[in-house]
Amino acid sequence: MWEYPRPPRLEPVDAEIEVWLAGERIAYSVDAVRVLETSHPPTIYLPPGAFTAGVLVPSGGMTTLCEWKGSACYFDVVASGQLAARAAWSYAHPRAEFAGLAEHIAVYPGRMQRCVIDGVDVTPQEGDFYGGWVTPNIHGKLKGGPGTRGW
Repeated sequence: MWEYPRPPRLEPVDAEIEVWLAGERIAYSVDAVRVLETSHPPTIYLPPGAFTAGVLVPSGGMTTLCEWKGSACYFDVVASGQLAARAAWSYAHPRAEFAGLAEHIAVYPGRMQRCVIDGVDVTPQEGDFYGGWVTPNIHGKLKGGPGTRGW
């Protein structure tokens, strides 16, 4: 969304958030937060208590660095015997401006069975790098697809 800010902004989400994998609802929250950034659909972060115990398994070894949020670590997501490798991430110690993200966990919607905001299924952000949640009210050219990573 081109009207979203840069640097990004963190804000609460006033909605019910659900994450499903292998026919199982693995996360539910009414206390999620989202990051809004120019050219991206929102990325939703859920508090750790939103996830069913045991579904998040540290991936080990993989980290990435966001210039705004800091260093992210990754999780495999496991439900009913199905593994979604490196399908979730968290900022254990985010930079000060994003302290509200501490320990919150985001998932890649495209690696889940479904992600839902207030009963509406989201469409994953295009590409395999970003984890934005596209809803029917999101319009316009979004970062993530072929040729957009360097914007």
